[in-house]
Amino acid sequence: MGHSNVWNSHPKNYGPGSHAWYRISLLLFQPGSCLLVGLIRKYSLMCYRQCFRSNAKEIGFIKVLIV
Repeated sequence: MGHSNVWNSHPKNYGPGSHAWYRISLLLFQPGSCLLVGLIRKYSLMCYRQCFRSNAKEIGFIKVLIV
C-alpha cells in the first residue's frame, strides 16, 4: 500500500478541518437554539467563533495589541 492510498483513508476527527463551520443566515436564528453556542452576533456578523477566527483577515478585522 503506497502513501497515496493511505493518505486521507481514515476519517479525521480532530484539529482544523475536522468540522465544517458554516456562516448561518438570519432565517436560522432562533433565540434559545443550541445552534447559537459560539455564535458572534455583534456587528451583525452571524458566524461561529471558529469561522470568524479563520476568516477575520478576509473580513477586515485586525488584532490590536493594547499596552
